[in-house]
Amino acid sequence: MELSWLMRLRIMASVGTGVILVGILGWRLVEPPEPSGPVYYGTITGGGGIFLLVLAFFAGLIGFFASWPYGREIGILAAPAGLAVMALRSGSMAELIRQNTALEQRQAVFAALGWEPPFWLSIVAMGFAGVLLGQRLLSKRAPGESQAEAKSSPGMYLSGAIALIGTVLAVQVFIRLFAQDVGVSDTQFGRVVGQPAVGQIAFGVVLSFGIAGFLAKRFLNVSYIWSGAATSLVTAFSVGVYVKPAMLEHSCRYWPGVFFVNPVLCVLPVQMVAFGVLGSIWGYWMAVRYSCWRKHA
Repeated sequence: MELSWLMRLRIMASVGTGVILVGILGWRLVEPPEPSGPVYYGTITGGGGIFLLVLAFFAGLIGFFASWPYGREIGILAAPAGLAVMALRSGSMAELIRQNTALEQRQAVFAALGWEPPFWLSIVAMGFAGVLLGQRLLSKRAPGESQAEAKSSPGMYLSGAIALIGTVLAVQVFIRLFAQDVGVSDTQFGRVVGQPAVGQIAFGVVLSFGIAGFLAKRFLNVSYIWSGAATSLVTAFSVGVYVKPAMLEHSCRYWPGVFFVNPVLCVLPVQMVAFGVLGSIWGYWMAVRYSCWRKHA
């Protein structure tokens, strides 16, 4: 089942809308003072966060109409695609650690980063809200949406919760496999890993959440919303497990800031959310495509 050229144009239109509104116009709101600096909540000044939410909302709304009549399925790509541009332009986590070399500073940085992903996910959610508004304005159900999909049930929420928790745990393993740089032996941790390039992070996070989204749809029959929502929890989980005071003190004493106990800690929250949401959507549709192939093969 190949995508038609018209469908590809719809996808490009939705993604392009997000890139322009969120990725390019929104960059001014999050741009770090240093050219190679990382993008995190601390680089947003004034009311930049509110403006980002507004831009994401209009990206979703315009993306819906740009990809009509499949705006509900394709328009949701606008906001995370724009956020992915920011994530690609951002500096690394190692650069943020370099700016905060003292033990107390690193503790404060990781503590703040653990709570940061929900903010970036709210930008994606505002893009979704724009899509829902567009659908409401047209007062039509998007093609392919059945009555069964529109209804909720306790079983659906249970499956969603399993997908959410399962994604958080599975991504810990997948990112360790797909998004790490060179590893060096350590007497306390066994092994520490270097800061990977942003391209490696994008590949690893998209693939990790793509696998999780595929499995969630294939075996639990739940939406990409659940695996996408897990992007807000992965960083906090990793910080809680791998950033203990004794572990952080050992890292500060024996390793420069480019080495981390776990590859997940190398990923900035904006990168985790942007690439993770896109991966979840991709994995979901791969599962749908796989089911269609099995049905008609």
